[in-house]
Amino acid sequence: MAWTPIPKPRAVREATNLVDYARTRAGFSWTAERAALSGLPGGGLNIAYEAVDRHVSEHGDRVALRWVDRHDVAHDYTYAELAERANRFAGLLRRLGVAPGERVFTLLGRVPELYVAVLGALKAGCVVSPLFSAFGPEPVRQRLRIGEASVLVTAPQLYRRKVAAIRDSVPALRHVLVTGDEDGPGTLALAPALAAEAPSFDIEPTAPEDPALLHFTSGTTGTPKGAVHVHEAVLAHYVTAKYALDLHPGDVFWCTADPGWVTGMSYGVIAPLTHGLTLVSDEGDFDARRWYSVLAAQRVSVWYTAPTALRMLMRQGADLARQYDLSALRFVASVGEPLNPEAVVWGQDALGLPVHDNWWQTETGAIMISNFAGEEVRPGSMGLPLPGIDACVVLRGEDGRALVRHGEVTPLTDPGAEGELALRRGWPSMFRGYWRDPARYAKSFAGEWYLTGDIARRDADGYYWFVGRADDVIKSAGHLVGPFEVESALMAHPAVAEAGVIGKPDPVAGELVKAFVTLHEGYPPGEALELELLAFGRKALGAVAPKEIEFRQSLPHTRSGKVLRRLLKARELGLPEGDVSTLEGAS
Repeated sequence: MAWTPIPKPRAVREATNLVDYARTRAGFSWTAERAALSGLPGGGLNIAYEAVDRHVSEHGDRVALRWVDRHDVAHDYTYAELAERANRFAGLLRRLGVAPGERVFTLLGRVPELYVAVLGALKAGCVVSPLFSAFGPEPVRQRLRIGEASVLVTAPQLYRRKVAAIRDSVPALRHVLVTGDEDGPGTLALAPALAAEAPSFDIEPTAPEDPALLHFTSGTTGTPKGAVHVHEAVLAHYVTAKYALDLHPGDVFWCTADPGWVTGMSYGVIAPLTHGLTLVSDEGDFDARRWYSVLAAQRVSVWYTAPTALRMLMRQGADLARQYDLSALRFVASVGEPLNPEAVVWGQDALGLPVHDNWWQTETGAIMISNFAGEEVRPGSMGLPLPGIDACVVLRGEDGRALVRHGEVTPLTDPGAEGELALRRGWPSMFRGYWRDPARYAKSFAGEWYLTGDIARRDADGYYWFVGRADDVIKSAGHLVGPFEVESALMAHPAVAEAGVIGKPDPVAGELVKAFVTLHEGYPPGEALELELLAFGRKALGAVAPKEIEFRQSLPHTRSGKVLRRLLKARELGLPEGDVSTLEGAS
């Protein structure tokens, strides 16, 4: 199904930070953008200073963090208060003998201590590594051990359930700091410890290339990889938030991503604070009415969320959204997995605003390709490259990955040609390595290009379209089929709430395309609907349409919300499922 592009009125374009995309790209310079940041007073660059401290002298009384607790009570923390609390945490690390460069892990939900610990650890020159609080003990143990954690900040109940039993297997872990007022066996209570520290702290003189963040991502093998990012990444956080999320002074910004993932750290903590605006953090779990209430009550103006959440809201119907005053909302964006076209259009209907998809990965550290606030939105497209980012699609071999000859790749210039998406190295938030794995890092590049592992195509106007992960692509009767394309086509049918597509081994075709489908309320599964969906798919996709459809009450997801195609395939083939709790995939 072809989706009609959504144009932007001239008045909307002229009110954005990116009024003229082509001119801004042509004249863009990371060096020039660097002038928007302050740098440390004595020289150097530190993420926490750029996010908080540089705002204190002029805007110390401005609300930096608005935390909504589980009882719907909002608690405000100004830039001055957040800076002081982070100073106390940095002082605590120094008193405990934690040196610059040591790894400080967090295992926390959306609570104020999370923001204090992250910013304080960065001030102390430590490397911050966030963990998802819903992880089980084994994924936690793996990451703590691989990252050689020196400090863990967590909640008492999380420590008892997920860390205490595995602590002896993490020999580098010297200190466990727990939220609250009471020490437990082997832990130090954070509240009294912070109260005993000085409210001021001399920030460690970190350099732009000093390590700052360690983000774990699983990749195709399930073995956690630690992507290392440096303090210079803050420049990309600032610039991409300005252009891709169109952040303005006075905005109230809400990123729903968990701070244990790269999105929740880059855009749920760092980027909005670098712009000096108010960041909303909701402790509660997903609930459609709760989320609409937060948007309305906190007067959120820019909302960054995920396709899975949007699909869950879509299942509740547009009428529910219209019961809330969302008049403050002016921009909605999505990330985490490709955004199906119908979700873009649903946003226009239910919220009065299209949802703007964007693309990036844990390794890129910041948004690379985006549908911009002032540009035409093409439903289903990743969008256009950010200023300062050079992208292309490159020729791939029979395995679906980029074909590398003599260390080089071949960019494809014909519109519509499919290849592996590649980015020219050199942007500030580009990862600087995989932790303790230089060989794996080297394989991520060919010449000047970072190879993303994603298959995409570029249209004649420069918009990029996601096809699938190279390791997900289905080879069926001579066709290379991207699961996302098939899933999006099926979700255009009014009965389909969500779809997951795999390749099923076949002796003739190699693989047959099989779709697992969940349905909206009011559509009972059955043979008649199955035949209708098969015909619907053939009409939209032709030869690459699914040959089998299976109805499911729900589909398995990764912790960050993506459909777990690998698990669907394992179950289909009767293979061992393994420990899927560690899977994350791209950001």
